[in-house]
Amino acid sequence: QLQFVESGGGLVQPGGSLRLSCVASGFTLDHYAIGWFRQDPGKEREAVSCISSTDGTTNYADSVKGRFTISIDSAKNTVYLQMNNLKPEDTALYSCAAHGYYCSIYVVSYNYWGQGTQVTVSS
Repeated sequence: QLQFVESGGGLVQPGGSLRLSCVASGFTLDHYAIGWFRQDPGKEREAVSCISSTDGTTNYADSVKGRFTISIDSAKNTVYLQMNNLKPEDTALYSCAAHGYYCSIYVVSYNYWGQGTQVTVSS
């Protein structure tokens, strides 16, 4: 089965940090772009960040620029999302998914969704 497995979420105080991991299962990350997304109940899924294994291009939502960093370790078939200076509005279920070659702005065009990992930012 082709999918991602996310981990690293948890409860953290405002200003804290977490590092999320996204491990590909059943395929390699070569020739894919991997995106991180988040969703709160009752809200639409939001694109957070994306990285292309093809050319290394990265992009970020305006709300996380300067705080989040996406990276890829091809040897481990894993994509990371380092999240610093977390805010209560970052609270959501974070998931990753893949798109062919380059990042896409269309969330529905991504595949191999994992179950997600919950991030809760609260004092």
